[in-house]
Amino acid sequence: MDNTVEKWEFKINPWITMIPVMLSIFMFALDETISNVALPYMAGTFSISQNESTWIITSYLVASGIIIPTVDFFSKLIGRKQYFILSIIIFTVSSIACGLANSMAMMLIARIIQGIGGGGIMPIAQAVIFEIFPKEKLPQAMAVFGLGVIMAPILGPSLGGWITENWSWPFIYFINIPFGILCLYLTKKYIEEPPYSRKQTNVRMDFSGFFFLALWLLTLQVVLDKGNDADWFGSAWICKLFTVSVISFIAFVHIQRKKAKTGDSLINLSILRNHNFLIGTAGQIILMAVLMSSAAILPSMLQSLLGYTSFLSGLSMIPRGAGCFAASVASGFLVVKFGIKPTATIGLITLAAGGLLFGQINTNIALANIALPNFVFGAGMVLSMVPLSNISCATLPNEAQTNASGVQNLFKNIGAAIGTSIATTMISRFSQAHQMMMVKSLTDTSQVFTERVQTMSSAFLSQVDPLTAVHMAQYKIYGLLRQQAALWGYVETFRYYAVAVILILPFIYFLKDNTRKNSKHKDNI
Repeated sequence: MDNTVEKWEFKINPWITMIPVMLSIFMFALDETISNVALPYMAGTFSISQNESTWIITSYLVASGIIIPTVDFFSKLIGRKQYFILSIIIFTVSSIACGLANSMAMMLIARIIQGIGGGGIMPIAQAVIFEIFPKEKLPQAMAVFGLGVIMAPILGPSLGGWITENWSWPFIYFINIPFGILCLYLTKKYIEEPPYSRKQTNVRMDFSGFFFLALWLLTLQVVLDKGNDADWFGSAWICKLFTVSVISFIAFVHIQRKKAKTGDSLINLSILRNHNFLIGTAGQIILMAVLMSSAAILPSMLQSLLGYTSFLSGLSMIPRGAGCFAASVASGFLVVKFGIKPTATIGLITLAAGGLLFGQINTNIALANIALPNFVFGAGMVLSMVPLSNISCATLPNEAQTNASGVQNLFKNIGAAIGTSIATTMISRFSQAHQMMMVKSLTDTSQVFTERVQTMSSAFLSQVDPLTAVHMAQYKIYGLLRQQAALWGYVETFRYYAVAVILILPFIYFLKDNTRKNSKHKDNI
């Protein structure tokens, strides 16, 4: 390993450096979900359908996912600190454009540019944290990092709902302006640049790899967004687009492996040979899918089934944020006291318990009734995600952290997109299945059904004729059936979250926990 890397020491207190790092992370992660509850308002402004408005969210995720693997290249091209500053500027300026958008086309362009700026923030921030803290303090630092990464998407819907109802939807983007300016100032002042992260010469861009990466992610996102509406692989155009996505993915991997030998690849996929990195990243993909999809479907459930406003549905996420905060405080202590693997085990079990608690809800609940499941869910997410983030990169050398963070965040973004799509499909299919099962009971041969129709129709007789009253009663009962079927779609989806999380547990004990040893990092790539 280069002696320059070994002898370099950061002069500024790492906790001070964490301020601009965490501020940038919070802005980027917050904008992943802050638009969720405001989509109906934006759809009305742009005169588009609810389904079309979801592109406001997915365009941001796709753009950031595409740019993440290029972070290592741009960091070498202009210097990592300079690229971090440039990303903050792009993110802040494009946030202004999002708020000023007066058409769907302008909004999509602004969100894509915002995603391009935001995509450079997370990998660099994560790499900086691993560099500035000594190994004995890294668990506490990663607990703070996890608080920002996990809590920001959770708080997004509640903050977005409050801003939308009290001001208007453009302000969910305008709030980035003062924080972006502050982050820019603090970054220039407090973030140092070690020798290995400065501008390098003879850096070449992998244009062919970038092309196939963009084609892969764009086609995959269209398939994920439109697949459920188009009956997935029952549609010819979905099959064709998915084929293009698969071929693009294979081409991208082939190019990266070929160019890695000369050091010209967009990302170095050989890092996946690192045992801890591979398993830790796989676990985080599943956790990110659970986190982002649950943050999307819970407010949707409350709005569609219980008639909650955008603010109240967003407010439902506050207990999850409280659980994240409590677990962040406890995470650093638990890792130091017991180690990463026991802490991650506790977190996964807690998260699975939260999913099972959500699997017990019904349409008679109040907002307070989902506070406990949300709190448990948030606590479990931090207690599992933070240790996995820590241990996955703990055996990598400092100069590999930027590339590792880029690879990891790329796959986490893909996991979030796939998870949200799968959750939407599961809710739709489970609802249909339960509706088909329950509708068999709505026949004239069912005594319970006929008695219910008679009781309800008698209440309408004072307003309409007997035949119309019967039809009204039957229609009302069918509406209740559809509501219950939809509820079961959400309930079963939450239960499958618990199953997915439990499946991670056995792999935790294949990880090597070197974070408690006072030894140097080894290059296991």
